[in-house]
Amino acid sequence: MQRIFFLLIGCLFLALTACSKTDTPKKSAVVAEKSPAPDVSVISLANGSTLKLSDLKGKVVMLNFWATWCPPCRKEMPDLETLYGRFGSKGLVVLGISDEEAAKVEPFIRERKVSFPVLLDPGRKLNEMFVVEGIPKSFVYDREGKLVAQSIDMRTQKQFLEMLGKAGLQ
Repeated sequence: MQRIFFLLIGCLFLALTACSKTDTPKKSAVVAEKSPAPDVSVISLANGSTLKLSDLKGKVVMLNFWATWCPPCRKEMPDLETLYGRFGSKGLVVLGISDEEAAKVEPFIRERKVSFPVLLDPGRKLNEMFVVEGIPKSFVYDREGKLVAQSIDMRTQKQFLEMLGKAGLQ
């Protein structure tokens, strides 16, 4: 009888601890609506230079987390390229962020003639800061550096336009 009691207590303890781990979603002030862009630095694939997000104040910034192996990410790349070409002169900065190695990302970008900056996040610091648990995931910041739109999963050009509209780009 005493064995059964301890077995039940043990099972109850395991059930409670397992639930507490999965029932606590990750939260971040970075992804709250109207939150300011974090002052972080990332490495550019093109030239290895460091880019600080805070240096982009005054521009509309779209962060797009993606990977070469992700079919939806690959499918939305041409739309991001089109939007960058259309609105770049109006202050749009598109930043593609990949947690893959440069050796994988560089040929992919070159073959597809992607002209917007692609940044590397090999330690996944940005992925963690922005609570990126699935890709593609995009964030749009207005000219004041405030988050105005975000999405998870593939977006069409029309959906990206709606997101950019929230930042004042038409």
